[in-house]
Amino acid sequence: MNIDLSRRSFLKLAGAGAAATTLGAMGFGAAEAATAAHVRAFKLATTTETRNVCTYCSVACGILMYSKGDLSAGEKAELIHIEGDADHPTNRGTLCPKGAALKDFVKSETRATKPRRRAPGADRWEDISWDEAFDKIARALKDDRDANFIEKNAAGVTVNRWTTTGFLAASGGTNETGWLTYKTVRSMGIVGFDNQARV
Repeated sequence: MNIDLSRRSFLKLAGAGAAATTLGAMGFGAAEAATAAHVRAFKLATTTETRNVCTYCSVACGILMYSKGDLSAGEKAELIHIEGDADHPTNRGTLCPKGAALKDFVKSETRATKPRRRAPGADRWEDISWDEAFDKIARALKDDRDANFIEKNAAGVTVNRWTTTGFLAASGGTNETGWLTYKTVRSMGIVGFDNQARV
């Protein structure tokens, strides 16, 4: 077998071999192994990643939420980390101080996690179910629309207006959510419609 080895290649190989032997003899191989043994495993490696939008303001920055817990095995998922989404076009992975502290907001003991109502004349709030809250809102909207809907103006022109109820939309959503909200509100005839981003 014929090996085509130039003098330059031979010197490179010999130099690399001598350097490796010298470093090994000086104990760098053991130092590298000791360092590798103390390297902590990446804490997000076994978590579930969920993309979402920050809830604080109208900028609507993208966030990545990491949770531990296998829901399919009946475990409760626990949020352990939140960071900016580098693939999101709004913030490209950056977060303001409030967004960076979102995990504390989510885990706060004083955070509202269920609907509440204060009955007329009562001095305290009471927890109610989501179904009860949605039914109460729907009933109030229906009653007000039935009583105040304007189908035609004074000139007899069809206007289909509902001016006694307004709607304030959230701004931390997607364009698709905004489009659906707009279509829903306008289809009911609501005229007073604004967004939290402008307030």
